[in-house]
Amino acid sequence: MPGLYRDQGVVLRTVKLGEADRIITFLTQDNGKVRAVAKGVRKSGSRFGARLEQTSHVVLQCYRGRDLDVVTQVETIEAHRRLRENYTSLTHAVSMLEAIDQVAQEREPCVELYRLLTGALRTLTETPSPVITPGFFWKLLSLEGFHPHIGGCVRCSNVDGPFVAFDLADGGVLCETCGRLGGRRISQEALDFMGQLVGGELHKAMVAPPSIDVVYEVERLGVAALEYQSDRRIRSAALL
Repeated sequence: MPGLYRDQGVVLRTVKLGEADRIITFLTQDNGKVRAVAKGVRKSGSRFGARLEQTSHVVLQCYRGRDLDVVTQVETIEAHRRLRENYTSLTHAVSMLEAIDQVAQEREPCVELYRLLTGALRTLTETPSPVITPGFFWKLLSLEGFHPHIGGCVRCSNVDGPFVAFDLADGGVLCETCGRLGGRRISQEALDFMGQLVGGELHKAMVAPPSIDVVYEVERLGVAALEYQSDRRIRSAALL
């Protein structure tokens, strides 16, 4: 429907348009993923150019268009300046933004995605931790209907273990026998850590994190699972 609307959103990415404009992609609370033109934001005297940086959490007012909306007003909720000033935190944040951009649908509201992203960015800004990104990836997978099955072998239903691999197609762990037939190898420490993340114990993992090798193992597996499910690469994950 044509007309003005107000919403809250996070800037997922920006693309230059012409000499002074940008196309901004937002994940909004009530309107899903929205692409809108911010006119004149690349000029030095722009009223709200600095408020539309990647990761910014804003209140926006837009005029609804046929293909692209037009940004008419922006107010900052959380600038996440500290996050953008830390290279490590920023690379993790950008990978989360790209993952959301791939799974979110235009004009289809999903409050759970919005809350997941805003919560993760706030936590990463206030309490930087390497466990936040893998926790985000696996929670995102669960929201998208790919909750990992780690309580037993996804092929033969063996619950005794040991479990030595993870099958991206079937979405769960494999026992030693089934793991010989394929799957991505995974350590027991990584499975324990994944269990914390998907079981809602992220804060406990932040207080007493596993080794960085285990964190990276679960993070890489989460990226692989997201790429498998979306059939698209998360290019920024190469920076993690």
